[in-house]
Amino acid sequence: QVQLVESGGGLVQAGGSLRLSCAASGRTFRTYAMGWFRQTPGKEREFVAAIRWNANITYYSGTVKDRFTISKDNAKNTVYLQMDSLKPDDTAVYYCGAAMTIGVVVITPGRYDYWGQGAQVTVSS
Repeated sequence: QVQLVESGGGLVQAGGSLRLSCAASGRTFRTYAMGWFRQTPGKEREFVAAIRWNANITYYSGTVKDRFTISKDNAKNTVYLQMDSLKPDDTAVYYCGAAMTIGVVVITPGRYDYWGQGAQVTVSS
């Protein structure tokens, strides 16, 4: 089992920045990748960014590339999402997930085995 706890959400004006953190605990040594997704009411969970746990390989959606940065601290079992140049369209609940199977498609939420509780990010215009 892996437990994930997000923190760092909040309210920010357009153009501002926020950093989300996701602390993992439990059997984290089996983690293949960690990802960030977001969801708004009535819509499916949308891929934002992902990072391979034991390699410096990152993935981004086209809508956040060059504005968001995913990083990790393996010693702290924590993954971060630095969000810059935020836009009102970035408003959503952000979830971090852990994928345990080697080689899964990291942009697909159904491939993740564990999820955090979510963190609300609201960007005002």
